[in-house]
Amino acid sequence: MRLAVPTLIGVTAGVIGLLAVLLHTGEKGAVNWSPVTIMVIAVFLRSLFLCRHPELSDDIYRYLWDGIRSLTCHNPYSLAPIEVKPQTEALALLLESVNHAHLVTIYPPAAQAIFMAGSALGGSVLGLKVLLVAMDLVTCAIILRLLSRLQLPSWRAALYAWHPLPIIEIAGSGHIDGAGILLFFLTLLTAKSVIELSKDPMDSRRESPTPVISSTAFYFLFAGLTFACAGLVKLFPLIFLPGCFILFPPRGKGPFVIGWLTGTVLLTVPFLPDLKNALVTLAVYVHHWEFGNFAYRTLHGLTSSGNIARWILAFAFLFTVTFSYVRLFLKQRRSRRRSIGQESLLPALHVFYGIAIAYLLLTPTLHPWYALYLVCLLPFSAGPAGLTLSWSVFLAYRVLMPYAVLGEWVENDTTPFMIWLAPVAAFLLAIQNRTSRS
Repeated sequence: MRLAVPTLIGVTAGVIGLLAVLLHTGEKGAVNWSPVTIMVIAVFLRSLFLCRHPELSDDIYRYLWDGIRSLTCHNPYSLAPIEVKPQTEALALLLESVNHAHLVTIYPPAAQAIFMAGSALGGSVLGLKVLLVAMDLVTCAIILRLLSRLQLPSWRAALYAWHPLPIIEIAGSGHIDGAGILLFFLTLLTAKSVIELSKDPMDSRRESPTPVISSTAFYFLFAGLTFACAGLVKLFPLIFLPGCFILFPPRGKGPFVIGWLTGTVLLTVPFLPDLKNALVTLAVYVHHWEFGNFAYRTLHGLTSSGNIARWILAFAFLFTVTFSYVRLFLKQRRSRRRSIGQESLLPALHVFYGIAIAYLLLTPTLHPWYALYLVCLLPFSAGPAGLTLSWSVFLAYRVLMPYAVLGEWVENDTTPFMIWLAPVAAFLLAIQNRTSRS
């Protein structure tokens, strides 16, 4: 597949184009697909890539290494892979495929638990991919459930279930991000359940005060636990923590925080004290890694300093996040004053969608699978910019062609520019179209 990147980009462009047509016609009421149809096709599409050898990324070999280390009662944070003497020939072969073997694993504790579970399924890449694909299909089912509760049509789930990015990056390459998305959506589904349960709290308390209070407290606590797990699979969902906190009514914030802190402690304690070694690898990533981002490369060229470029991008992203959550908070407060806060999940999803786009445009390191956290929000907030960006990230794989032939990792400024240009152009065209209609 590395030598067929142009074909990959062309085919995925065609599929995204079809999804755009689906979105356009679906909004006009011309589409009416059942959840069963969406799930069956989702299973079929993932099955096409499940047994393929990972070619676009070698991250899954690190996952498998970490999982096997945990299964053999070794702390994966204690030593870098290159410092470990393999006890079997199979482990020696696996070590040859582990990327950045000189660094201790960067993946958080919840990810390690999933690596261990996947490695227990035969100790193979296929076993780990089977687990991750199963989790991804559960995510599709949860999206369908959320759409139903938000009174949105089920066909919108196809924007994720049939999107080429999760199919290629999870079923094909076996990226752990799919597990984080599942746990994040489990938090959202729990939040929606709480909101529905709290629609008329006064009447419920009159009839049965204790069950309602205890059941809602349990939901808040469980949401905190699932969010802790999501943030400890990949750190990205932590960006959504303020939004989740705003989402809950005042009486639920305490149990949510308790659940989040409890989950975080339970997951991290078994890996102490060696877990601190992962922070060293994280620091290397934050300060030195960069790939495929036009904003970073441009600022780096203008300032002649990677650190200054990173600080500017960090400030821009922090400003965007703060502004977005302040607006959400004010909107939620107005809604609660008017007693219409029960549909508060959808505005939060719109904010998450905008923040995900901002992150992808401002992060110094932009790998295609990072956009999975954008694609999972498309069924609720799809727009031209987000849909286009979810395709343009595939252009980053262009670097794999010379790498496969010559063994040289050669980057240029044109590809990051095209990744940026595509969603920006789509956004401007959408505004122009809207203006011409009005």
